Amino acid sequence: MIKGVLGSILAWVFLMSSPAIAQPITEAEVEEAQKVWAQGIVAIGAAYLNNGDYKKLAENHVDTLYGYDEGAVLFKPTKASADQFRLTEDEAVSYFVGGIVQEDTGFALQPWMAVRFENADIITDSDSAVAMGNYYFKDVKTQKEVKVEYTFGYIRGEDGKLLINVHHSALPYKPTK
Repeated sequence: MIKGVLGSILAWVFLMSSPAIAQPITEAEVEEAQKVWAQGIVAIGAAYLNNGDYKKLAENHVDTLYGYDEGAVLFKPTKASADQFRLTEDEAVSYFVGGIVQEDTGFALQPWMAVRFENADIITDSDSAVAMGNYYFKDVKTQKEVKVEYTFGYIRGEDGKLLINVHHSALPYKPTK
C-alpha cells in the first residue's frame, strides 16, 4: 500500500516538474513570424529616418525574434562577405544597424518601406519548422523591390513563441554570359 502511494506521489512530482509538452509548430505560426519579422525591419528603417531609437528597435527585434538566448543560431546575412556569419546576438544587431562588425552598414537602414515573403514551401515538425523561398524588400527611395532568397529555421521558445534559429539569405545567382 505504501509503495503504491509513494509511487503515485513520485509519478505526480515527476509530471509536475517536467516541462510542458509543446504544441507542434504550424504553417500559420511560421507565416505570422515572417510577418512580424518583416514589420520589424520596416520599423527599424522608419525609426532611423525619423531620428528615433533605431538601435533599440534592432536590439529588441533580434532579442525577441531570434533564438540566441535558447542556443545556437546560424545566421548568414545577405550582404556579408568578409565576416559571412553572425553567430552572436550582438553580431546580428550589427548587421541590421551597423556596429561591431566592420563591414556592416545597417541592412535595415536602407530603409525599406515593405517586406513580403513568398514561401516556396514550409516544412513543419513537432518542435521545429523550416521555410524557404524569396522575400522582397521595397526601397523607400526608389520604390523598387529587391528580390532575396532565404531559408529560415524556427524553434518554439520557452514562452511558446517561435524563434529563428537558422537564417540564410542570398541574392539570386546571375550567370555570366
